[in-house]
Amino acid sequence: MTDTSPQTPTSETLRYGHQDTSYKAAGEFEGIKQLVDHFYDAMETLPEAKTIREMHPVDLTESRDKLTRFLCGWLGGPKLFSEKYGSIRIPVAHRHLEIGPAERDAWLLCMKVAADKQDYAKDFKDYLLKQLYVPAERSRNRD
Repeated sequence: MTDTSPQTPTSETLRYGHQDTSYKAAGEFEGIKQLVDHFYDAMETLPEAKTIREMHPVDLTESRDKLTRFLCGWLGGPKLFSEKYGSIRIPVAHRHLEIGPAERDAWLLCMKVAADKQDYAKDFKDYLLKQLYVPAERSRNRD
């Protein structure tokens, strides 16, 4: 007789991107906030990020808040961005900026540096960086 009863999911059986598994793997709000802080710290210091840093205001407080809130919802957690700022469409939110492949890649480099500073499982880090390519590419508006 085959057991067809539903099994309780474990960390080994849950795949990232399903419900809130990615949000939890990222450390929920506090982990994502730390990721974002590392991201903007990298943006401030990496020479490759000079151009994208110049696209941001001098005071990054609101930028940090917006990205933290966006990533919480994007990773399957609470929709904190829309609760505070309303809905977001990535291409529309970035269309006033000149974003080409170099800017996209600089953004992704900052995110990689930030993810490397987190205590994430390697498979989650790989998954996260692969998935982050999608909104980064959607923000690109020139070749």
